[in-house]
Amino acid sequence: MVELKQNKDGRKNKRSTPPSPFRKDPSKDNKKNGNSQWKRTTRSLTIWILIILGSILFAQAFSNLGGKKEPTISYSQYRKFLEDGAIEKAVIEEKEFHGLLKYEGAVQIDNKVIKFRRFKVILPFVEDKMLMEWDKYGVQYDFRKRSLDWFGHLLSFLPWILIALIWLFIFRRMQAGGAKGIFSFGKSRAKMLVENKPRVTFDDVAGADEAKQELKEIIEFLKEPEKFQRLGGRIPKGALLLGPPGTGKTLLAKAVAGEAGVPFFSISGADFVEMFVGVGASRVRDLFEQGKRNAPCIIFIDEIDAVGRHRGAGLGGGHDEREQTLNQLLVEMDGFDFNEGVILLAATNRPDVLDSALLRPGRFDRQIVVDRPDVRGREGIIKVHTRKIPLANDVDISVLAKGTPGFSGADLANMVNEAALLAARKNKKKVSMEDFEEAKDKIMMGVERKSLLISDQERRNTAYHESGHVLVAKLLPGADPVHKVTIIPRGRALGATSYLPIDERHNHSRTYLETLLTQLLGGRAAEKLVLNEFTTGAGNDIERATELARKMVCEWGMSEKLGPLTFGKKDEEIFLGREFARHKDYSEKTAELIDEEITKIVQEASARAERLLSENIDKLHRLAEALLEREILDGEEIDKVLQGETLAPSRLKKRTRSTESCSHNQNSGKAKKMKSLN
Repeated sequence: MVELKQNKDGRKNKRSTPPSPFRKDPSKDNKKNGNSQWKRTTRSLTIWILIILGSILFAQAFSNLGGKKEPTISYSQYRKFLEDGAIEKAVIEEKEFHGLLKYEGAVQIDNKVIKFRRFKVILPFVEDKMLMEWDKYGVQYDFRKRSLDWFGHLLSFLPWILIALIWLFIFRRMQAGGAKGIFSFGKSRAKMLVENKPRVTFDDVAGADEAKQELKEIIEFLKEPEKFQRLGGRIPKGALLLGPPGTGKTLLAKAVAGEAGVPFFSISGADFVEMFVGVGASRVRDLFEQGKRNAPCIIFIDEIDAVGRHRGAGLGGGHDEREQTLNQLLVEMDGFDFNEGVILLAATNRPDVLDSALLRPGRFDRQIVVDRPDVRGREGIIKVHTRKIPLANDVDISVLAKGTPGFSGADLANMVNEAALLAARKNKKKVSMEDFEEAKDKIMMGVERKSLLISDQERRNTAYHESGHVLVAKLLPGADPVHKVTIIPRGRALGATSYLPIDERHNHSRTYLETLLTQLLGGRAAEKLVLNEFTTGAGNDIERATELARKMVCEWGMSEKLGPLTFGKKDEEIFLGREFARHKDYSEKTAELIDEEITKIVQEASARAERLLSENIDKLHRLAEALLEREILDGEEIDKVLQGETLAPSRLKKRTRSTESCSHNQNSGKAKKMKSLN
């Protein structure tokens, strides 16, 4: 089963926490002021550019409207006007001939007839022969120096001015981007806690009492250092939170931030490494410089395994960028520099891949394990998450806690949220126990597959299979009590049996493990006895039984023939961060003995299940018929069926099923949810 973690024990011992007197980060204020000032400057500059462009365009339009524009005619048309004596006078600017006709002329330009008196023509050259012609035809001419065309020059430079302004704008934006600007890529991306945001306190955390106590002591170190220093103690330099995903490591860090009363910087391990070489080490230096300026303070690095992996494990060797970052982190944590008052808090769910130099005392003085919660912890976590949820009178939080072994805090929070959503979907005013049970089944086994078509024969097979599990568990002494059995398909499972352990088990005896094996093989034994056939529905049961038997022989020394020995050393690829292969450190003869012992253990459990069911075959039939009728049976109803009592009418609406066979949808192995052993 999956276990859920709780964030709170049931106690209501709340204490008022004073507002945290965090000091403001001056660099952050300066950055904000600089950004706002640059925004105002950019806005004003943009407005002035638009005004200038508008004025230029308006002036050009006005000049075009104020006087008639001189059309440019061809040289042949100019010669015709000249030879006809139609040109009265002219002004020559370099090779441009600006003429005035004695009467209105007309030319055709672009299929349009244009009438004009002033015109312009480009002369190929100006020489004495041309001057003599002008004198001959009575043209009054004058030479002028071309005036400077300020408007034309301005228009020619305008694109370059705009490009320069755009580049300046982009440059300033990148520079003003702070930690994310391209010119500030060496700066730390750590975020400082903002006071006006909702705070998480230790009252919001449950199921991790020891971890809370360790972190509270670190906060006390910062608030009252003289209390410990007068006896020669020193403040721990760092604390590493270890634990599986979803157990509340980051939540504990948020609680520390909410109650520390000192500046709190948070950053992810992935934020140190970029595409540029040396950026990670630079950001580490900048992070600790910020911490020294704001000491005493706490720096939290989430997922530190992103930069703290074993050195020498990557393909890049000593030149790997992550190794440079890790080396700088090691120096900053415990090097020649004095970092008094700066406490490093980090979290990871892969402590096995961290470098040993990072884990030694003097860097991480404390390693705080945040494991999956026990039954009391789960109960406290559920209470925390149901604070703001209206609960019906039938909700029993202790039953929910017992029925969710192996759940992490994130799983429990998800279960509570799913239950609230299910109740809202049904337009309920309060969340009932039925909603929590359905939410738990949804998380553990998947959504109910209402559209799945199952034949009557497959329903009967599933009913006997699940009845076999239930009856074996009821007949075996020391087995966990059956909580519920169902033949409603969920996820990849056609049915499931869930158990409700009375006590939280941490050590498992051989007798208990053999009981588990017998329970796992009870479904297959029922198929053999009643149907005289085996189905693929037992595939997952067989797989888990084989794995459990292999651990009994190879890891836990529970084989009488092989004795208290362990076989099969696991090799882990550090760079991949997970088990990569199993090393065979035994002979072929020993391998045969291992296979024989595993087969013997599994076959004995299967024979035990068949014997129990054959001796109680009438109970098996009654249980299967009740399952076919009601589809879901809880523990109390199961006891009544086994005792031969009549069940009350079911409140649940029975699902209609097609008699059409759809066995092609059932090829996957039946997924069953039972307690897994680590």
